[in-house]
Amino acid sequence: MAQEPNTQGPKGPNQGPGGQRGGQQRGGRGGQRGQRGDRQDRGDGDELIDKLVGINRVAKVVKGGRHFGFAALVVVGDGRGRVGFGSGKAREVPEAIRKATETAKRKLIRVPLREGRTLHHDVQGRFGAGKVVVRAAPAGTGIIAGGPMRAVFETLGVQDVVAKSNGSPNPYNMIKATFDALQNLASPRAIAAKRGKKVSDIVGRRDGAQAVKDQAEAETA
Repeated sequence: MAQEPNTQGPKGPNQGPGGQRGGQQRGGRGGQRGQRGDRQDRGDGDELIDKLVGINRVAKVVKGGRHFGFAALVVVGDGRGRVGFGSGKAREVPEAIRKATETAKRKLIRVPLREGRTLHHDVQGRFGAGKVVVRAAPAGTGIIAGGPMRAVFETLGVQDVVAKSNGSPNPYNMIKATFDALQNLASPRAIAAKRGKKVSDIVGRRDGAQAVKDQAEAETA
């Protein structure tokens, strides 16, 4: 009786499980890396919002041709008063964005917000040739800011603000000048602690001055 031909070949039985084993191991390691990245995003229990501000491509001319690289600028925040920025460089765009995001998460700062929607007072910031003016705004104003500054306020959680850049249009300078302004903010609680007074005294004085200003504007209108 004729024997059936071996369709798997001499190494057939070993190729299937070996290929599956290798695929499973590589897939498993890849899945573990992805899960580890998710844990880093939620390491402190907060959902972080990241926004890509810009990508810059650079080329290095060498003997064999040109080598391209990418630089990414990313802003990260939790939408409740914490924000940070970072930059990263790599040969590929996704890797540059990943590096920038990790740097931004390590440089988060906390900014005091008034009523959770705007700033406590007007402030100015400067870095190099970048100059920005940031002003608190009443409810319903929205975010009146351009480009990189808008990304900072959206990830920070500010809902009403008016900002203007009077210096360099370079996004790096604008971002750093904006963070300089945010770091100069002071909350009524901090001012009261410095002066040895109650928070109600500081807030009441500020509200009274605002009422006088509004009345004067109404009379001149």
